[in-house]
Amino acid sequence: MTAPIVRSLDALRDLTRTWRLAGDTVGVVPTMGALHQGHLSLARAAREACDRVVVTIFVNPKQFNNPDDLENYPRTENEDALKLAPIGVDAIYVPDGDTMYPSGFATNVSVEGLTNMLCGAARPGHFDGVATIVTKLFLQTQADKAFFGEKDYQQLQVVTRLAADLDIPIEVVGCPTIREEDGLAMSSRNLLLSDRSRIKAPLLAEVMDDVASALREGQRMSDLAPRAEARLLAGGFNSVDYFEVRDGADLSMLDQTKPNARLFAAAWLAGVRLIDNIAV
Repeated sequence: MTAPIVRSLDALRDLTRTWRLAGDTVGVVPTMGALHQGHLSLARAAREACDRVVVTIFVNPKQFNNPDDLENYPRTENEDALKLAPIGVDAIYVPDGDTMYPSGFATNVSVEGLTNMLCGAARPGHFDGVATIVTKLFLQTQADKAFFGEKDYQQLQVVTRLAADLDIPIEVVGCPTIREEDGLAMSSRNLLLSDRSRIKAPLLAEVMDDVASALREGQRMSDLAPRAEARLLAGGFNSVDYFEVRDGADLSMLDQTKPNARLFAAAWLAGVRLIDNIAV
């Protein structure tokens, strides 16, 4: 049985108020829909940790720099609800644009320091859009815990920081990246890959694994990155936005590995931007 789809903020708050009066804990899984096993793993984690679970679906226009990217983003609400049914979530919150950004909306949430590199450098304003919508969803759902995947590691750090800085009483829980059998990190954008491009896509994870191994052996990123990028381009990728190793806590740039170091990459393949990160 599929969970009820809630479209209005008043209806959502009526639900969560009832749950809270009963003493239930509430978990939220914010998504933009087009759900895959990565999203479903977050819903399962929320189901295990909380009495009630809300999955939100909203394709946030403030996260997109390219209007075509926004237009082409997969929208699969009915299929998403069917995928969530076996997990037993309690509600699927699907607000419209007027609910999230009503006429006269003039507030922007910005997290400095963590957003001016990696995906933030290539997509100006993207993380302001993330921070703004996540803040609204935290306040709208009044959830006790929120579940995010480590696949979008920079986003996870931004969301954790904004919750702490704004004293929002919510625990942000990071969950492991879910991968396809061939190593490709699961992403809604993978649906945009042609069959031919999909065959090439796992090269990103393969190259990252090799670079991580070399870093553990003491090699320097300044030597490894050019060879890694050349390998991706030779393998059919069109361009590389970044291929870097950074501190997992503050995202500062590193040249050699250290405890908590992570390797980050973003590359374009046939018009689709793929991102990934792994612990070194």
